[in-house]
Amino acid sequence: MSKSTLIIIIYILGLVFGALVLDIWSAETSPKALLGIGWTALLLIGLFFAEKNERN
Repeated sequence: MSKSTLIIIIYILGLVFGALVLDIWSAETSPKALLGIGWTALLLIGLFFAEKNERN
């Protein structure tokens, strides 16, 4: 299993956790909504470094 596949699986599990447990996508606008944006930023950073390391 490649590193990028593992990162994507962890990302999806984190989104499911955030949706069900933390209720990130509720109708209320709160600072919890920034968790989803931060989690996505971590995904992009992780994918960047995983692809960079696979090339070397």
